Amino acid sequence: MGEGPRRQRGPRGPPSPGREHGVGKAAGTGARELSTRGQGARRDEGWSREGAVRMVRRSRRRKLQKFTGLCGREEGLRVKRSCPSCGPEPGGEEKKGRGNPISVQLFPPELVEHIISFLPVRDVVALGQTCHYFHKVCDAEGVWRRICHRLSPRLREQGSGVRPWKRAAILNYTKGLYFQAFGGRRRCLSKSVAPLLAHGYRRFLPTKDHVFILDYAGTLFFLKNALVSSTLGQIQWKRACRYVVLCRGAKDFASDPRCDTVYRKYLYVLATREQPGVTGTTGSRSCDCVEVYLQSSGQRVFKMTFHHSMNFKQIVLVGQETQRALLLLTEEGKIYSLVVNETQLDQPRSYTVQLALRKVSRCLPHLRVACMASNQSSTLYITDQGGVYFEVHTPGVYRDLFGTLQAFDPLDQQMPLALSLPAKILFCALGYNHLGLVDEFGRIFMQGNNRYGQLGTGDKMDRGEPTQVHYLQRPIALWCGLNHSLVLSQGSDFSKELLGCGCGAGGRLPGWPKGSASFVKLHVKVPLCACSLCATRECLYMLSSHDIEHHPAYRDLPASRVVGTPEPSLGAGVPEDPGGEARACEEYLSQIHSCPTLQDRMEKMKEIVGWMPLMAAQKDFFWEALDMLQRAAGGVGQGPPTPES
Repeated sequence: MGEGPRRQRGPRGPPSPGREHGVGKAAGTGARELSTRGQGARRDEGWSREGAVRMVRRSRRRKLQKFTGLCGREEGLRVKRSCPSCGPEPGGEEKKGRGNPISVQLFPPELVEHIISFLPVRDVVALGQTCHYFHKVCDAEGVWRRICHRLSPRLREQGSGVRPWKRAAILNYTKGLYFQAFGGRRRCLSKSVAPLLAHGYRRFLPTKDHVFILDYAGTLFFLKNALVSSTLGQIQWKRACRYVVLCRGAKDFASDPRCDTVYRKYLYVLATREQPGVTGTTGSRSCDCVEVYLQSSGQRVFKMTFHHSMNFKQIVLVGQETQRALLLLTEEGKIYSLVVNETQLDQPRSYTVQLALRKVSRCLPHLRVACMASNQSSTLYITDQGGVYFEVHTPGVYRDLFGTLQAFDPLDQQMPLALSLPAKILFCALGYNHLGLVDEFGRIFMQGNNRYGQLGTGDKMDRGEPTQVHYLQRPIALWCGLNHSLVLSQGSDFSKELLGCGCGAGGRLPGWPKGSASFVKLHVKVPLCACSLCATRECLYMLSSHDIEHHPAYRDLPASRVVGTPEPSLGAGVPEDPGGEARACEEYLSQIHSCPTLQDRMEKMKEIVGWMPLMAAQKDFFWEALDMLQRAAGGVGQGPPTPES
């Protein structure tokens, strides 16, 4: 008898004894056949998927081989992980069947740059730190040009500088405006809307209802507060969530210099505009002008145009609304001023204002002013040589700043007063009745009224001359308000923190509701690239932007000028107390000993921790430990708030 072909479902094993004699369990055999059939079907499906994936990979590999021409058909393509310029790959013995390794340097540079340009900016910077080859590739302008076009598709020009495309890409990658409200339930850091047309952020100014931002291309943006719908369908009032372009060609802008934004009704914009030429000539001329806008609606209500020969770079305001003085700084370092009446700006009429040279430029013609700062009653000038000159217009502010009225002349309020300082001043902050200065060595000097401890000296005694705050060094930004001060600093681990002192009412010093007479760390999450800050009655603002061409200008302090360093003598070895730390610790212990109760000593110790030059993590550790000890002792004092609060 002939047997037909049998269908085998799998590899045949040795016959069992029962099956050899014709004995078996039918039920068990049927179940086993069904299980084997299901496993075979799943195995066939998995093999089909793997086969399809292998086919796709094989086709891609063949296309890449055909495109690059780096290896033959029978040779696999494998790229070295490490850079060839840094030496051979460890364990570089070729494995069987893997093919010969191919250096990444054999790829066309344009192809490598094109691939790297799709990485995030953070990954491009990290890749450039791996080896010399990738550092050169990741630093190429072609990579940053593609990244810049990806971040800002509407940016046509790369800007200025030695590395224009890299600078433009990083400016647009790090730009951001963050704010934290002092009141309400949610006390967390929020981010405003980011205008797509903005080329980085250079300056910002909050007003009564909105926020204005100036970018590096001279475009002034109008960030509006509006009612928006939340994810839960609720209508809520959101800050800086809509934006429009207010004007272009702007150089600088200013508003009422008082800390309360209620008074900031108008926005003064210093801009450059094209003016038609004189009759009989062709072409146009660029002239500087000051345009006045309503902050509530962005409507322009007034415009002043200057002669084309006068080029200005900064504008500040000083004085009351009826006698508002506009101070304009020229490119040559001269100060001009004019007076307007803000109460008549909305009236549709034209009149001529007189532009006059300020007394500081008339009396001291050799001085070249680099920047200005102002409040309602005083103005501060910093020269290109680091000198500081003051104008004080009211006797009350003069007494708060200098402690006396001896040299105040009410008939000559524009007479500049020179401040005696030990080094060149780089930047400053001017509050209502106190000020802060930062010199070339990164030292902070405070002066003025200290009723609420806003000078950060550890006490509440007024200072009539610049006084150094020894425990703070090399700040990134400094801001002085009505009765408190803020410092943006960077730790040794490149993390940034916000320090504050003075009055803590209204939540203006988050984490310290009772205030502090010394600079303490505020419980605010600071952005990594924060560069400037500002505070109003309702909110704290921080601007994030990183300019690769703006390097820290601080110098190292000479050893002979360090506080606490003894005079060098013959045969003297290493000084025992180079920075005066031992003497400072003795002073801290005496302050703790003078406290009457345990709770007062705990609070004083928390302040001392904020004074000491420690890292952010160390300060947090000591504050948390002191808070735990205070709670264990049954204290009711409030330490730094926990994340739950």
